[in-house]
Amino acid sequence: MKHHGAGLRKLIRDEEKVAAIETDYARAPISQRERAILDYASKLTLRSAELESQDVDTLRTAGLGDDEILDVCQVTSYYNFVNRMALGLGVELEEYWTPKGSRGGN
Repeated sequence: MKHHGAGLRKLIRDEEKVAAIETDYARAPISQRERAILDYASKLTLRSAELESQDVDTLRTAGLGDDEILDVCQVTSYYNFVNRMALGLGVELEEYWTPKGSRGGN
């Protein structure tokens, strides 16, 4: 959220909603569709070995088509790859992305 949150803020244009997503998306005022996407992305990121066909079915029930499901999976996977590369190489965010006194990170 430190780095990509800026893009989310620009896209959503609702600081309170972005702050709620950043704090705990499960309690944020978002649509069922958005929650399904974030649940899937979170599970793919944190517990990918637990994914099952029902997770994709949940996205379909929330209104996503196969092309959108593929997009969610690809974007999530790509960001996970890039973040792990950056962490693995010790890359830190530029100073303007990092609040004073904290270490960089995605």
